Amino acid sequence: MRGDGDGWVMSDGGGHFWGRHGAAGLLLRAPGPGGGAAVLLQHRAPWSHQGGTWGLPGGARDSHESVEEAAFREAFEEAGLEAVHLTVRISVVTHEVPGWSYTTVIADATEMLTTTPNRESSELRWVAEHEVIDLPLHPGFAASWDRLRSVTATIPLLRP
Repeated sequence: MRGDGDGWVMSDGGGHFWGRHGAAGLLLRAPGPGGGAAVLLQHRAPWSHQGGTWGLPGGARDSHESVEEAAFREAFEEAGLEAVHLTVRISVVTHEVPGWSYTTVIADATEMLTTTPNRESSELRWVAEHEVIDLPLHPGFAASWDRLRSVTATIPLLRP
């Protein structure tokens, strides 16, 4: 059922995590100026959890969705991205506690796609991979960024 994943989960350790069935986000890469990779980041709206930080489009996974379906749905809702323009490269569980996990779906586009932010975003921006760490990152994304970079380094970027 659509939206049945919305809600907080409390871990045994007392941490609160969004998504009753886990959560997923999209790390979208595209060729950037100068030939390096650029990634699409979301500046989270001030009212949202960890507002004012930069992260990936993403959110709660519904019970009937795969992690890829959830990441693509969230990317469409939050950035106006259509799945037809995206190629999944790999999915990586980037945070896990008993009963909950966050999966980052790494996908490529052959160009930096035009985006349309929704109310959850103050801004959407294509950022050179090597400049991501210079931004005030969402704590969960910051904790996984080095691992994600090491994974993307092994996957050739799709080009037009």
